[in-house]
Amino acid sequence: MAAKAFYSFFYPHPILHSSIKRGVQCDKFWEQSLTGKTDSTQSFLQAWAAACSSVKASTISVPAGRFLVKTAVFRGPCKNKITVQIKGTIVAPSDYRAIGNSEHWILFVQVDGVSVLGGTLDAQGAGFWACRKSGQNCPVGARSITFSWANNVIVNGLTSMNSQLSHRAINNCKNVIVRKAELIAPADSPNTDGIHIQTSTGVTITGSTLQTGDDCISIGQGTRNLYMSSIKCGPGHGVSIGSLGQELNEDGVENVTLTDSVFTGSDNGVRIKSWARPSKGFVRGVLFQNLIMKNVESPIIIDQNYCPHNQGCPSKTSGVKISEVKYKNIQGTSATPEAVTFDCSPSSPCTGITLQDIKLTYMNKAATSSCKNIGGTSGGVLMPESCISSRS
Repeated sequence: MAAKAFYSFFYPHPILHSSIKRGVQCDKFWEQSLTGKTDSTQSFLQAWAAACSSVKASTISVPAGRFLVKTAVFRGPCKNKITVQIKGTIVAPSDYRAIGNSEHWILFVQVDGVSVLGGTLDAQGAGFWACRKSGQNCPVGARSITFSWANNVIVNGLTSMNSQLSHRAINNCKNVIVRKAELIAPADSPNTDGIHIQTSTGVTITGSTLQTGDDCISIGQGTRNLYMSSIKCGPGHGVSIGSLGQELNEDGVENVTLTDSVFTGSDNGVRIKSWARPSKGFVRGVLFQNLIMKNVESPIIIDQNYCPHNQGCPSKTSGVKISEVKYKNIQGTSATPEAVTFDCSPSSPCTGITLQDIKLTYMNKAATSSCKNIGGTSGGVLMPESCISSRS
């Protein structure tokens, strides 16, 4: 077994008080009160620099306690794999402006083989949300943790609380595994998506609880081979593909699976959303199966007429092509009479849509469905009765 280098971070002193013996780095440290009131950013960055430059696989260990960290960029490429083991809580400054103009709080960029295990991130986003709601001139806000141009990433057991914007973002990445995420923000916190994915391939999200003020999972352009299972969503806006088609030349979304998941009190269940604009984008090869809806406002929805404030949509029709989407074994209760809504584009109708074994009720009665510009097939138990025409 190859030797590893170990870097232990202990507030408030920088790490790297080390001796090396037989390839293992043993760090001395001081036991201090860990209150999260002293800025620890540089100590984290120094630990990363040492681990990144090591030719041996390295572990950065963050002990129990609270550690105040401002905007931090952990940049590669590094010489070997790095594991960040967190036992405590990393907390953002209480003044939202300290990280609010950076667009990100914690950023991993151009890294290969990084793992982030355990711990909690607390972005203390309440002040930023209040600013947004007041209509004042606010900073752009920051996502709590972002992975950009990163490959072979594992994030396991990381909790995120009170993010200013999205809790977690995955951009331009390959082969990312997210397990046992717990992402928490109030239902009325604006734009606090749980996990946002775009321009990424081979992302897997399993065993996670997402309670947010926006989409539990939002899936943007250029996402391929995304697998999600055992997701608990709510409150939030559901699992959303989109919104897509904001730009004419936009990459599509392909090969997406969501299975064995539960939605509770969310605004939507599974949603596909596109702007009512010309676009070369597409959505195809999607499977939503084995889902339970509990008092969800729109359990199944395709909305291709997204146009906030009716601005910027000259053609008032979406060019995004939606095809080969299957809804299988979806059961539960709708909070509104219409549980299934397919509002597809008149210029690019939805095709190859399949409904199989759907049982959604409203007030202990069968819910209703509506269809526009859609073709496909239906089978099995269907409640509400399918409105899909049999063209493809």
